Amino acid sequence: MNQTNQTWVTEFFLLGLSDDPQTQLLLFVLFLAVYLGTIFGNLLLTSLVLLDSQLHTPMYFFLCNLSLTDLGFSTTAVPQTLIHMLSRRKLISFTGCAVQLLFILFFGSTQCSLLGVMSYDRYLAICDPMHYPLIMTWRVCGLLALGCWFSGLVASLVDTTFTLSLPYQGDNRIAHFICEPPVLLVVASADTHSSEMAVFLMGVVILLAPVSLIMISYVCIIVSVVKMKTASGRLKAFSTCGSHLIVVIIFYGSAIINYMTPKSAKELGEIVSVFYTVINPMLNPLIYSLRNKDVKRAFKNVANRRPIGRT
Repeated sequence: MNQTNQTWVTEFFLLGLSDDPQTQLLLFVLFLAVYLGTIFGNLLLTSLVLLDSQLHTPMYFFLCNLSLTDLGFSTTAVPQTLIHMLSRRKLISFTGCAVQLLFILFFGSTQCSLLGVMSYDRYLAICDPMHYPLIMTWRVCGLLALGCWFSGLVASLVDTTFTLSLPYQGDNRIAHFICEPPVLLVVASADTHSSEMAVFLMGVVILLAPVSLIMISYVCIIVSVVKMKTASGRLKAFSTCGSHLIVVIIFYGSAIINYMTPKSAKELGEIVSVFYTVINPMLNPLIYSLRNKDVKRAFKNVANRRPIGRT
């Protein structure tokens, strides 16, 4: 390809989810409702955990961190998408695309690590309850959370560097509603094999490693639960882990499809990305709240204006 006569890209044109005005208006209403639900749900859940002393446990500490990633994830992607749905020129500057790319990868990668840590926390709580308070001290919880955020930063910097280090000339149309590595690599003006391999290998580390930890943790949990003598104990254990499993399936399933199978990004990227950037951040607080008696109790205390932390 002769690149000398091509102009360096200074902005990208995001084709979005649809070019039909009526469909875009409908999507605007849906995305706005979901985004407002995401903000309200995650802020409410975080506030309840901070205010209710009975929720000051490792599980809810990690859940607060998960809510922060949901807020960051959704806020990085959705507001820009809403603006483009009401605009005829769906443009984003190269710098703006780079910033969005970095933060989407940062919050997404951090959430991957957090979900793995949360599965380990549930494994210890159910399979080794006697030593759980000794192992999961606040110092350990803080270090694990810090490690999750640091791993997210490293993964985002690596993927962003390999993606944006390529030359972008000529075609600036992106068949997507946000900036992500798979779709940006499609419009790059050079051989993308090394960058694709870097993104794939980072996906192995940041996606498959936590998934492996989750699978091992839940195999041990299932074995431990089956051995429980009381039905109430088994029900409580499954109820505690059920919410986490639902979140894991939705988030990891969509992320693995998009990042571990880059050749399918052109056909599935937009739909798959909607799940983990728009829908999942809203579902997380709902899933954890609706299936959790402690969160329901804390919410009732707030609604009834009673002192939080007392029943």
